[in-house]
Amino acid sequence: MLNSLVLAVAYRTSDWSPSVAVIMILANVLAIAIGKFTIQRPDVGPEVPGLGLSVPALIGSAALGHILGAGAILGLTNTGAL
Repeated sequence: MLNSLVLAVAYRTSDWSPSVAVIMILANVLAIAIGKFTIQRPDVGPEVPGLGLSVPALIGSAALGHILGAGAILGLTNTGAL
């Protein structure tokens, strides 16, 4: 009884594929670009070579990128595009 109820509530998720990876990479690149231009003090903390961001700024931007990527992947999966 409980298993059928859980299956009725669970939604469809996408299996891993290269298109899922590309969406996640693009979401992270977008979030890092947004973070680079909007973080007020990106140089506080240890510096990441070549990016002009500190490690905390990069981790925060990557976290935002993963949230955006997961939302995009779930949304595209539910619409049937993935």
